[in-house]
Amino acid sequence: MTTTAAPGAQALAYEWIKFRSVRSTVWTTVATAVLPVLGAVFVATTGSLQSDDTVLGGSLTLSVVAQMLAAVVGALVMTGEYSSGTIRTTFAARPRRSSVLAAKAALVAGVMYVLALASCTLAYLVGDALLPEGRYAQGDPLPALFGIAASFAVAALLGLAVGTLVRHSAGAVTTVIGLLLLPSLFGPLFGDAERWIAGLSPTAALEKLTQTSDAAADTVGSLGPWPSLLLVAAYTTVLALGALVLLRRRDV
Repeated sequence: MTTTAAPGAQALAYEWIKFRSVRSTVWTTVATAVLPVLGAVFVATTGSLQSDDTVLGGSLTLSVVAQMLAAVVGALVMTGEYSSGTIRTTFAARPRRSSVLAAKAALVAGVMYVLALASCTLAYLVGDALLPEGRYAQGDPLPALFGIAASFAVAALLGLAVGTLVRHSAGAVTTVIGLLLLPSLFGPLFGDAERWIAGLSPTAALEKLTQTSDAAADTVGSLGPWPSLLLVAAYTTVLALGALVLLRRRDV
């Protein structure tokens, strides 16, 4: 007697095979996992941590760059198929395009959440071990580390949505990095709306969650870390739904 895997599990398995078969995606994912730990070692060994910073914030100095790479991974998961032409085979095998996008979303969100949680936790532990005891405020790693991991997952989903809309790797990567950086750069220009505009990016939510001294209201908005993360998750969901509608309507 044979058993058949559920359609969702089968789609996820196919996406996992494709994910680990593309070198650019794999190496970008590896860099995403490694950067936070390298940043913790660098900050601790060079003594470059600011006096008003926290151990958590200093240890996760490079987490912002790592989060950008997570967004790039999300974009490449979709645009890589368009570049290689395998998207035609994918849609021929699974005509329900919504199931394809859902499988990709579940994969990138799950992988980035787990990797970010492990990597950022390790970075914090490394920083805590290497930095002088008692010189810096510790920060509150829990539940912040879970939120930090979630911000990586949201960034990856944002990249996936942009990749679905743009379909071109270079254009999607440029667009998603712009979405991560521009709100903080232009937020102060919007007056009273600055607290919303500057906090619109996953990067802003991440900096607040890491409790770094760089997370000033004029650069990342005055919303709290968890409201910022929820706001980012909300508009990422809207963008993903828009990407799904367009994916269904247009030709490959």
